[in-house]
Amino acid sequence: MRIRALAIRIIRQFVRDKRTLALLFLAPLLILTLMKLVFNGNTVEPQIGAVQIPAALVERLEKADAEVTTYDTAAAAEQALQDGDLDAVLSLGGGGKPAITLEGSDPASSKMVLLLLQRMMGADMPAVQPSITYLHGSEDMASFDSFGPVLIGFFSFFFVFMLAGVSFLRERTSGTLERLLATPIRRSEVVLGYLSGFGLFTLLQAALIAWFAINVLGLYMDGSIWLVLMMNLLLSLTALTLGTLLSSFASNEFQIIQFIPLVVVPQVFFSGLFNLDSMAPWLQKLSTIMPLYYGADAMRGIMIRGEGWSDIQLDVYVLVGFSTVFALLNVLALKKHRAI
Repeated sequence: MRIRALAIRIIRQFVRDKRTLALLFLAPLLILTLMKLVFNGNTVEPQIGAVQIPAALVERLEKADAEVTTYDTAAAAEQALQDGDLDAVLSLGGGGKPAITLEGSDPASSKMVLLLLQRMMGADMPAVQPSITYLHGSEDMASFDSFGPVLIGFFSFFFVFMLAGVSFLRERTSGTLERLLATPIRRSEVVLGYLSGFGLFTLLQAALIAWFAINVLGLYMDGSIWLVLMMNLLLSLTALTLGTLLSSFASNEFQIIQFIPLVVVPQVFFSGLFNLDSMAPWLQKLSTIMPLYYGADAMRGIMIRGEGWSDIQLDVYVLVGFSTVFALLNVLALKKHRAI
């Protein structure tokens, strides 16, 4: 009887907690659906620029599912490669020897292009070995160097999100927030005060993760460490404001965890760990509402391609915008605790 009574009580608790039921039954379906859309999308076609290449070879590359764009000059092709529009440039150097210049920021893409080009040219020019150069990275660049910047941003985002959500929730459940709101302090001052307090630990964590990945793990680094720290801090600040906002809609720590498969996990699929070109066009547009996409894009640009402020400023402005909007929504969310 006691076992049955305990079981019935637990069942009733679950039935009353609609959020837990959604996490249990709907969240796995959402994640599986995202995985199906991501991994079962379009085939990724190598983007190859051709300069003074025989038409027969261009035709063979196109038949091998490569998207080939012909250029009149090597300078135009190199500029397209620099802009990220191409994965490689194939040209004829001195003495008619083929030369391959790889974009190089994604080792998997570089290997795919190399295998395709070497196979195609081997059929036409078996005795000629092409000259291979890299615009970014090198042939020794590992896959971890490619997605490592994304992981730096993800771990900063994830752990700050959890820290902010749980900490702010405890402020509410312990009665500290209610006592604070009983004073003449403004809601905006409350939000800024909490963000400043949590922000100190956010700054330390962002700096520690970036330093450890680059100096201890030896992650490939071609840009400015200060820009990396700035982007990691902005991404952590976005997670901080989002975590405190969502904690306003949770009544315990478990409900904070319930937000992870709905808020954090979907961003992983659009962060750059997986090739967005393989997704359907309508699915790729979802990345524009994912803060982690902008942070990871800037981090990869700085660390792998050596990009500077002019290249990442759009990502910076978007993350600042996300943080500002979430902070303002935090102010509005405090209305249910006290109207000022």
